[in-house]
Amino acid sequence: MKKLQFKVSISASVTTIYDFMLGINSKSTYEQWTSLFNPTSTYEGGWDKGNKILFIGVDEKGEKGGMVSKIAENIPNRFVSIQHYGLFKADQEITEGPEVEKWANGFENYTFEENNGTITVTVDLDTSEDFLDYMNQTYPKALDKLKELCEK
Repeated sequence: MKKLQFKVSISASVTTIYDFMLGINSKSTYEQWTSLFNPTSTYEGGWDKGNKILFIGVDEKGEKGGMVSKIAENIPNRFVSIQHYGLFKADQEITEGPEVEKWANGFENYTFEENNGTITVTVDLDTSEDFLDYMNQTYPKALDKLKELCEK
């Protein structure tokens, strides 16, 4: 498992950024910035601590797939920790086996920090070797999209 970190500075209120990043008031804001990972990205579940949440999209074959995760921590407007513990494939949750072991207990953490009216969003991410290049290329673009949405 490799650790990656991405940062973006956004000129908007922390409540707006937190809301848009998680899609609290409108899931469409989450879907817009995560569309850079998959045009059909969405989630099923909730963001409260302890909740199970599925991060899913439809692949090129029309099959729904993604990650099975739980919210390890959620301190509104400050910190969100997502623990990925399984895969969602062909309408099934897969929580053990060789495919899952690459991801098992990987975390994706969002930290929101204010400095002189600008909010820095830091994403700390555990990823498998297979996805290293993809995440390094895609995550910064997705955060730029989040910035664009929040600064409108």
